Amino acid sequence: MEASSKFFLLLFLPTLALLTTPSYSQTTPTGGDDSLAPAPAPDPGCNGVQLTYDLWGGATKIRPFVTDPKQQAYAFRARGTVLNSGTTTLKNWALLIKFKYKEIIVNLEKAVLTNGADLPYNTTLDANATSFSGNPSTDLLTPIATANDFNLIQGTVDIVGTLFGAPETLNPLPESLSLADPSYICPPLPKPGNWSFSVTTCCMPDPKFKNTTIITNITDPRKEYKDPPHGDLIISYDITQAYASSYLALVTIENKARLGRLDNWHLSWTWKRNEFIYSMKGAYPIDVDATGCIYGPQATYYQNLDFSKVLNCQRSPVILDLPLSHYNNTELGRINHCCRNGTILPEAMDPTQTKSSFQMQVFKMTPDLNITTIYPPASFKIAGGSPLNPDYTCGAPVRVAPTEFPDPSGLESNTSAFATWKLACNITVSKDTKPKCCVTFSGFYNDSVIPCSTCACGCPANRAGSTCSTTTPPMLLPPEALLVPFDNRTAKIKAWAELKHLPLPNPMPCADYCGVSINWHIATDYNKGWSARITLFNWDQVDFANWFAAIVMDDAYDGYEKMYSFNGTAVGNNTIFMQGLEGLNYLVKMSNGSTSSDPMVPGKQQTVISFTKKTTPGINVIGGGGFPSKVYFNGDECSVPTIFPQSAGFRNVASVAHQVLVAFIVSLVMIFGL
Repeated sequence: MEASSKFFLLLFLPTLALLTTPSYSQTTPTGGDDSLAPAPAPDPGCNGVQLTYDLWGGATKIRPFVTDPKQQAYAFRARGTVLNSGTTTLKNWALLIKFKYKEIIVNLEKAVLTNGADLPYNTTLDANATSFSGNPSTDLLTPIATANDFNLIQGTVDIVGTLFGAPETLNPLPESLSLADPSYICPPLPKPGNWSFSVTTCCMPDPKFKNTTIITNITDPRKEYKDPPHGDLIISYDITQAYASSYLALVTIENKARLGRLDNWHLSWTWKRNEFIYSMKGAYPIDVDATGCIYGPQATYYQNLDFSKVLNCQRSPVILDLPLSHYNNTELGRINHCCRNGTILPEAMDPTQTKSSFQMQVFKMTPDLNITTIYPPASFKIAGGSPLNPDYTCGAPVRVAPTEFPDPSGLESNTSAFATWKLACNITVSKDTKPKCCVTFSGFYNDSVIPCSTCACGCPANRAGSTCSTTTPPMLLPPEALLVPFDNRTAKIKAWAELKHLPLPNPMPCADYCGVSINWHIATDYNKGWSARITLFNWDQVDFANWFAAIVMDDAYDGYEKMYSFNGTAVGNNTIFMQGLEGLNYLVKMSNGSTSSDPMVPGKQQTVISFTKKTTPGINVIGGGGFPSKVYFNGDECSVPTIFPQSAGFRNVASVAHQVLVAFIVSLVMIFGL
């Protein structure tokens, strides 16, 4: 037994040695280096802001079914994600998605359209990309400051919509993803696979970008404030008092446009957290209605609240300013800058009327019932009640440093708001927007008037009266034709054309259809200076109180001296601002003539303006230097003629030059036999 065991060990040990002896490749690294081979580098992932777009289930074909695949509609559900994985707080994040299948946004959750547009929204209206802003989570903190709490470092955009012409793989992914924040660089999206339903990119800080963020306390990332936005209108949302279930907000509209104004403004926004307005001072909603609260979650939570006293429960209320008579009303007024009937003027006209303010008490809902949780409303919109008021597009509210208010008791101290948001609204003019006023040119040296352009303010689709041409240029007018409505000018125009041997088109050109026309007339032109007369005509059925106008004089601005019947001010940028004198700043509407057979009479105001040539040597007044390049009425840019009245002297000089040239050519022919 013992002998056999020894024999077995002799046979097994060499085999065991072979099995346990390391091979050459195991003992010596490749290349003969005695050090260990380096481990593969870990995947760095995204250390900036990661953007992701996920399609949930692709696209679903919906009715109506059509034969053209590019016009076939599909329903889709998607989620855009913004994940801050960097070391800097992403303030007021906005995700830019460049769609490519004519997507229509039907429903949004956890975000809003940055431009404040209503749903459904056609994304083809965006020139480049559609912008989505976080709501209510507007700021994304850093993983370091939050211990990687995804509720604080990630924002989402849940989209339900319709698109057209989905690919055969039914994965209509966007063309690009990026951030609105210019301090980040976002690379192009990688090309997705045929059956891929997700794309992602990583945006990194631009090292060349100059950061303008104001950090008031670097130890608390929640106290980072953006610079206040700039625009034609600035709306401030100041929280002046805060409680667990409600707060007081002071809303201020400030006009920053040099020539813009608002009359009878209408302000609206959209609540995103089921808030409602309990009371207001300085303004009032168009609809006083608590129905939405009574049949909503508000009445369930606030069971002891008297909802008969609630002012408005609409998700998108429309607010109006109060008339001046309510300013001293202790219940509705007594707010600085309130109760002006919605009139906001430019600073050049009246610095004391550039603002409008009101206060409201807002009740909150769960889960926001604590003193520090306050979200401003979103999707602000503002418009004026006058047809001459411009259109505005408002951005999203931006958290800024709290507003400081002077102490009401007169002490030399300031009181800070609890929190402040600001947003900018800018005047927008689309390519289809027509002016609402027009200009005519005339001069003492020519007895014809250059009229407003045909359809200068747009031609209505259903025009009453005889057929007219919308494309035929307007005809020269006799001066007296400026005093009567267009419908009463036909006979005068035809007689003038016959007298001046001008062709008479058939059909005649259409009217300008402008509610306000302005005549600029060169009155004198002498050695040391010149003068012009400007006349305003109101052809509308609305009076214009506190009107103003402005002219841009590219060549003559430096020579402006004074106005004799208006208040005139040179405000820079070659612009001269004017308004009626006190007590005379009311441009009345069109009225009846002296008798029933007389034509309607427009409201009219005029003044003479004098200029000197001392500061504008060499100015050619008659050749165009004495005419404005732009004219504004109540902030609206008017249609201006592209030609000027010609003087007889100019025509004579041209005629003589032409005769000399002809004679010279004839002489050459006779001399050289050409």
